[in-house]
Amino acid sequence: MKQALQKALDAKGYDTLTPVQQAVSDPELTGKDMLVSAQTGSGKTLGFGLAIAPGLFGEAEEFGTAGAPLALVIAPTRELAMQVKRELSWLFAHAGAVLASTVGGMDMRDERRALARGAHIVVATPGRLKDHIMRGSIDLSGLKAVVLDEADEMLDLGFREDLEFILEESPSDRQTLLFSATVPGAIAKLAQNYQKNAERIATTTGEKQHSDIEYRAMTVSARDTENAIINVLRYYEAPNAIVFCNTRATVNRMTTRLSNRGFSVVALSGELTQSERTNALQAMRDGRAQVCVATDVAARGIDLPNLELVIHAELPTNQDTLLHRSGRTGRAGRKGVSALIVPPAARKKAQRLLGWAKLTAIWADAPSAEEVTAKDDERMMQSSDWEAEVEPANRDAVARLAEMYSAEQLAAAYVRMYREKRSAPEELSDITAAPERKPFGPSVWFSLAGGQAVGAEPRRLLPMLCKMGKISREDVGAIRIHHEASFIELRESAVDGFLSAIGGKMQLEDGAALTRLDSAPTMDRGPRPPRGDAPQDRKPRTNKSNDRRGPKPAPRDHDAPKPSAPKPSAPKPGHSKPIDWNDAPEPRKKKPKKSATGGKPRHNAAESKPDLPQAEPWKARKPRHKNSKPDGGAGFERPTRPEGKAAANPGARLGAPTTGKPNSKKNKARRAAAAETGGKGAPKPRKPRAPKATKRRDPS
Repeated sequence: MKQALQKALDAKGYDTLTPVQQAVSDPELTGKDMLVSAQTGSGKTLGFGLAIAPGLFGEAEEFGTAGAPLALVIAPTRELAMQVKRELSWLFAHAGAVLASTVGGMDMRDERRALARGAHIVVATPGRLKDHIMRGSIDLSGLKAVVLDEADEMLDLGFREDLEFILEESPSDRQTLLFSATVPGAIAKLAQNYQKNAERIATTTGEKQHSDIEYRAMTVSARDTENAIINVLRYYEAPNAIVFCNTRATVNRMTTRLSNRGFSVVALSGELTQSERTNALQAMRDGRAQVCVATDVAARGIDLPNLELVIHAELPTNQDTLLHRSGRTGRAGRKGVSALIVPPAARKKAQRLLGWAKLTAIWADAPSAEEVTAKDDERMMQSSDWEAEVEPANRDAVARLAEMYSAEQLAAAYVRMYREKRSAPEELSDITAAPERKPFGPSVWFSLAGGQAVGAEPRRLLPMLCKMGKISREDVGAIRIHHEASFIELRESAVDGFLSAIGGKMQLEDGAALTRLDSAPTMDRGPRPPRGDAPQDRKPRTNKSNDRRGPKPAPRDHDAPKPSAPKPSAPKPGHSKPIDWNDAPEPRKKKPKKSATGGKPRHNAAESKPDLPQAEPWKARKPRHKNSKPDGGAGFERPTRPEGKAAANPGARLGAPTTGKPNSKKNKARRAAAAETGGKGAPKPRKPRAPKATKRRDPS
């Protein structure tokens, strides 16, 4: 091993390596491709850092000037990529390595500038790395090693095409390392296509999973799941804890609940930006936050040194997610607890998940309020405050307190202040001790006229019986509603008081009569009557103006002959005869219009002016523009029909002075006629102008 690497390991206090680290750093495997399967928390990041180091250093002891990257590490999530970068930074710090990262959610311009300055090792996520390759921002020609961390997760997230693109763009003589918790068929195929004679290294055993993690399945009632999470956090008082949820909505609700209860909590979900997610994890590492509520986006690769507790607020969908969630604790030889919150409806699912993952869990109830308080007292008695010496600055205050108050008063004050600093535990309902139903005892049955047919229901009969019979709810047993009658069971000790209260007629409200039975009614209700036999207690419609349905027609007999159409009756005086639309009369013809000059009646402009050429249908229409002229080129204008007195006085048609609006159709026709004869009213000659183009309508 290089001296720079050994110096970094000694500074971190690594006396021994984990099995996976020893296996991949074997000198006989230097430069070879590897397919490694190891459980989470086994030190895989340090392992592949040691595995690729000989190929990167060569004969030198340190890195040279940074240029094109020598190694490429690909991780499925942003958080895992940033964590890998931190691990490799301290490992290669004494060797002068320059590391760069390209992950989604970060500023791409900063990443391009960092790559342009040069880097020995690049840590990336598949999508962003592919973008840089396609833009020409990164040069992969000098790569000596490519590492795929959590390869199975990258395939599950749909990065298969991106990974194949990246590997094809890399040099063929590179060293390729695939690290995966499991090796399904897709991983084996990827290794076969892009690795050469890969060495298979497996440090996991199917019989022993997460030996440093204690699994606890805690049964709670469905309404106490969030209260149980609070009690679990209070019971263990872990420096760092993660609460896993399945949806973002649950994350937001749980974060708000824990924050209101006094926990220092942060959220981690896919809807947050990369900077928000980075700040949340940094707050957990710095100790500013104690609890992280997260979705499965944080289930891969997150390493928090003080994480001792993982809570599954909602059960995961499969056993792999359960293992990766729980693997956030119990890492690198540290102990941890993985607690599953199991309501009654999810008990079988929890058992299946644990069985598939080959895990053994301790089944117990969630910590009660008394257990949390007892755990607090135990921690209080083991506190280092009792053994600390009195500081000189506090001696006077301590002496006055000891003189003024008794030992019991001082102890009570300390206990009260100790507990006030912590959130109070929640009271949980006991689901194991279900209350046993006592036998009802001797009883007497009564029948009541009226059942389902009149809308009888137990929720209506019970208060009526208690009110009129002056009995309690406990005196009423079973109530069975049949179609025509209802049957009621009363406690035998309450029958005499009930009968005296309702009177000798044994009638309840609305004259409903009770009958005492000699024995219990049979459970056989007989065949259910058809729907139509039940009486209809529906009031008729009174608002006839809104009732448009009318009476329903009688059912037609299909065997009867088809009724003939009724003959039309004679029209009443003042009414028109009904029209038979199958033999409708011809439409009435319109009277022909008279021409503007008083000649023969005309039907169109072409007949009134036979000397004009017949225009096309779309040209014969009236020009749409108000200034269009008869000879403007857009078709001729139909002469205006005279109206009013002008129609009755033929002499006023031509040459008469204009009246009314000067630009009306009638005056235009008069001026046009005067211009031809040179009479009075002729307009002054003016320079002709080109007609404006009009939008022609499609004849179709």
